[in-house]
Amino acid sequence: MLIESLRQQVLEANLEIVRRGLVLYTFGNASGYLPEEGLVAIKPSGVPFEKLRPEDMVVAELSGRIVDGTLRPSSDLDTHLEIYRSFPCVLGVVHTHSGYATAFAQAQAEIPCLGTTHADYFYGSVPVTQPLAEEEIRGDYELNTGKAIVRRFEGIDPLTRPGVLVASHGPFAWGTSPARAAMNAVLLEEIARIAAITIGINPSVQAIGKALHDQHFLRKHGPCARYGQG
Repeated sequence: MLIESLRQQVLEANLEIVRRGLVLYTFGNASGYLPEEGLVAIKPSGVPFEKLRPEDMVVAELSGRIVDGTLRPSSDLDTHLEIYRSFPCVLGVVHTHSGYATAFAQAQAEIPCLGTTHADYFYGSVPVTQPLAEEEIRGDYELNTGKAIVRRFEGIDPLTRPGVLVASHGPFAWGTSPARAAMNAVLLEEIARIAAITIGINPSVQAIGKALHDQHFLRKHGPCARYGQG
């Protein structure tokens, strides 16, 4: 069944962010979306990653109604759902508190594109959201976090910048599958790490020029991509 395959993919994405050192204890989650069924599978809340099984993944409709699973879903479910509702091209979402990306989020600072490693995967800076207002925090906090992400991406193709820094919180990444979302979460953390070191060496460093940025991003992405074996 498609949903069982999705549960397995979501489990693997959750395990991948642990393997790559992006998660401490239970601080992170991955989900996947099955548009054919209109269903989302997500990690259960507070369950240690090493104990997770495919059947533990909680299944919900885009409305948020839980349709399968015996455990409570991640507390970030409403953020994931808002991303899926607003970005139809996104089929996987990952949230972590990885160190360097979270540091930029806490500083409420975008990650500028300082070199070609960044340019290979993000077509522009890594955006940061506006801080939530008090009423947004006290209200539907997780939903409002998703809405802040969506607002920040007005006019931006989310697949050209497959991640965001939520101000004072941490990174969310996404992709065309749970595995791709996990990969983009790993890449986002590495981009943040390299940028932090670069700025430490040269605080006045400037973002790379458009020609170099275009060259590196467009050779890997889009209709004229020529990287890999096709």
